[in-house]
Amino acid sequence: MNLEQLVRPNIRAMKAYSSARDEYKPTDEVTLLDANENPYTTDYNRYPDPYQNLLKYKIGKLKKVGNESIFLGNGSDEAIDLIMRIFCEPIIDNIIIPDPTYGMYEVAAAIQNVTVKRVPLSENFALNIDDFLATIDSRTKIIFVCNPNNPTGNLFDSNSLQKLINSFQGIVVIDEAYIDFANSDSFINRIDEFKNLIVLQTFSKAWGLAGIRLGMAFSNPEIIQLFNKVKAPYNLSSVTQSLVSNLIDNNKDRVSTEIEQLIKDRQIMILELEKLHIIDKIYQSETNFILVKFKDHQKVYNQLKINKLIVRDRSSALNCNGCLRITIGTPSENKKVLKVLESL
Repeated sequence: MNLEQLVRPNIRAMKAYSSARDEYKPTDEVTLLDANENPYTTDYNRYPDPYQNLLKYKIGKLKKVGNESIFLGNGSDEAIDLIMRIFCEPIIDNIIIPDPTYGMYEVAAAIQNVTVKRVPLSENFALNIDDFLATIDSRTKIIFVCNPNNPTGNLFDSNSLQKLINSFQGIVVIDEAYIDFANSDSFINRIDEFKNLIVLQTFSKAWGLAGIRLGMAFSNPEIIQLFNKVKAPYNLSSVTQSLVSNLIDNNKDRVSTEIEQLIKDRQIMILELEKLHIIDKIYQSETNFILVKFKDHQKVYNQLKINKLIVRDRSSALNCNGCLRITIGTPSENKKVLKVLESL
């Protein structure tokens, strides 16, 4: 892989925005008169650390990765958008995604005017790497793979993903938003092995922090430097950095307990759903949701909605005809869903 050739020429040539905060360490004792801030302390009167060094240090220890291999963004969606902006020339370049998969890859591409090539998964949502490789052309810059996949919930074969990374001369993004619920190792452990690999993770799912919007990208330092070059100067607030830092220090055990509980409740839901005659199929899940095919999904969806239970209608996605995606809630919330379904 030639990283310089993959990067858009204007991104290669641009000079990144530089603030005076780049000229000292956050631990230095200095008088800050550089950023036109209000000097009177409110706890938040100063701009945040633009590179989130303390938080990256804690996340690095948690994930066993160096600071220089971590990018932190306003949700994983910021990382997805930046990847598109760094590598894809509008109108000219294209990306490849599985079908069905997470919708934001396509939205980010549309915003940048980048063509999307979809590679259909099998009826059971298996991924055929040869189909991906056959779809690549000279203008393909990025392949996105959500693993475990959304909305299907299944985990792809790691050897197949390795073959894809090795065979493609562009960037492979493995989105591991749901990896904490899966019986699989993360590809974070292999970012030193594959220089064209970017791994995305998030605090929104297993960590229960969807409201604070913190996503992570892990890659080799050269790619992380490109993220830092293109991102907004202060893209992560002081509030977010402080909150997540405290959570890592004090609540890791709670998070682990909740993950175990959600996996247990996922299995209980599957066993209960299997008893219902209104269901055609329950797909295997390595996430905190279940994709379920109903005989009359619209009737089920409407009845759940009447009972103020909101699930996701995925029936329009490829090979998902009649499917609803049901997130695993608390035990009492799951029982409410089952009670409505049993009444049908």
